[in-house]
Amino acid sequence: MAQQIYQSETIAAIATAVVPQQGSVGIVRLSGVSAITIAQQLFRTPGNQPWESHRILYGYVQPAGSEAPVDEALLLLMKSPRSYTREDVVEFHCHGGIMAVQQVLQLCIQQGARLAQPGEFTLRAFLNGRLDLTQAEGIADLVGAQSPQAAQNALMGIRGKLADAIKQLRSQCLDVLASVEARVDFADDLPPIDEDAVRSQLQSIHAQITQILSTARQGELLRAGLKIAIIGQPNVGKSSLLNAWSQSDRAIVTRLPGTTRDVVESQLIVGGIPVQVLDTAGIRDSTDEVEQIGIERSQAAAQAADLVLLTVDAIAGWSEAEDLLYEQIKDKPHIIVINKIDLLDGLLDGSDSSATWPSGEMPIQQASPTVRTAAAQNFGISELESAILTAANAGNLTAANTDIAINQRQAAALLRAETSLIQVENTIKDQLPLDFWTIDLRAAIHALGEVTGEEMTESMLDEIFSRFCIGK
Repeated sequence: MAQQIYQSETIAAIATAVVPQQGSVGIVRLSGVSAITIAQQLFRTPGNQPWESHRILYGYVQPAGSEAPVDEALLLLMKSPRSYTREDVVEFHCHGGIMAVQQVLQLCIQQGARLAQPGEFTLRAFLNGRLDLTQAEGIADLVGAQSPQAAQNALMGIRGKLADAIKQLRSQCLDVLASVEARVDFADDLPPIDEDAVRSQLQSIHAQITQILSTARQGELLRAGLKIAIIGQPNVGKSSLLNAWSQSDRAIVTRLPGTTRDVVESQLIVGGIPVQVLDTAGIRDSTDEVEQIGIERSQAAAQAADLVLLTVDAIAGWSEAEDLLYEQIKDKPHIIVINKIDLLDGLLDGSDSSATWPSGEMPIQQASPTVRTAAAQNFGISELESAILTAANAGNLTAANTDIAINQRQAAALLRAETSLIQVENTIKDQLPLDFWTIDLRAAIHALGEVTGEEMTESMLDEIFSRFCIGK
C-alpha cells in the first residue's frame, strides 16, 4: 500500500545545500510519474535538443505561459528504471545561492509536484527495490561522514557489505527452519533430524552475528566521534593547548586566570575518527557568578566526555587542587598533560632528563599515562595524539579498521536475533519438540530481516527516513 501511494505522487526538493551568496550550483530534483511532464512545461531548450534519458539539456527555466525566465540552467533527465529512485527523475542544475533554486522549486510545486519529506527520495529507492535498508542508511552515513574512515565505512555499506553478510545468515537460518518444518509435517517420510549438525550450524551463525555486533562501538565512534574534555586549574594552558592542537585561535588566551568562561569546542580528526575537543573553564573556588557557571559546565563536560585530559602547569606543579580534580576523573579514561615545560630549563630540548617540577611531586601511579607539552611552542602535540589513541584503545574507544560498522538500530535487531538463536540452542539441549525450535528460529529470521528491510513496518520506515535530510 505504501509503495503504491508513493508512486502515485511526484515529489520535488532542493538536493544541494543552500548557502547565501556561496556555492556555484544548486540542484532541484523531481521524482515520480509527472516529473518529465512538469519539466517540459518549465524548461525551454534552444535549438533541437532531444529529450533522451541520461542526456544533459541546456536552456532556461520559466513559468508556463511566460517569456521571463527565472534562471539559465542545465537539465538532466533519467527515465525509469535507470535512476536513483527507479522512477522518472529530473534534475534542474541551477545557479547557486538561494533565489534561483527556491524559484525553480516553487514552479515545480505549482505544476503539481509535492514538496518531498526528509529522506523520501531514498525511501522510494528502497521501496522500489533499488536499495536495501543497510544501503539506504549507508547513504545517510556518507552524507554525514566526518572523517575519511567514516566515509569509507559508509561506502562499504552502500556497496552491500553488511547486507550481503546479513542476507547470507538469514538464508542459513531459513534452511534450518525448512529442514525442521519438513520433519514436523512429514515425520514419517523423512529420517530424524541431525541435532548435532543443526546445533553446529546455529553456533556458526551465532558466532558470525557476535562478530558483526562487535562493530557497534566502532559505528558509534565513526558517526558520533570521540568526545575529549581538557580540564585543569585556571591558567595552566588549556586554551593554548586547544589552539595548538587545532592550529587555530579557537580559544582566547591571556595571562589572566579565568579567561575562559564557557566550554569552547573544536572538531579534529585523530587516528581516522572524528574528535570533539572541549576546552573548559578553569576549575577553582570562585565567587564570580559567571565564572562559577562556567566551572559547573566544565565539571559536567568532564563527566560526559569519553576521555579527559587533566592539564597541569609544569611550573606550579601538582597541588591539592589537582588531587581534587584527579579524584573526579580517575575512574574514566584520562591522560595527565604536563604543560608549559618550555619554561623549565632542559626539559624541552631533552638535555636534562632528570629535571623535576620546582614545587610538588606528581603523586600519580604509572597507570595514568602522562604527556609533556609546550602548547605555546606547538611541542608535544603528536605525542599527545598517540597517547590519546593508546588510552582510547585501552578503554575500547577507538574504531577498528573493518569494512562493517553497524548502527544502533542494526545492533538492536542483531541482539534480538542472537537472543533467539541462544533460545533455539537451549531448546535443542532440553530435548523439546521440533515445534518449539521453529518459534525462535522464526524470531531470529524476522530480526535479521529487520536489518536489511525484508521485515519492516511502515512506522519503522518513517522513523528511519525522518532522520535523512530533505532532498536525499
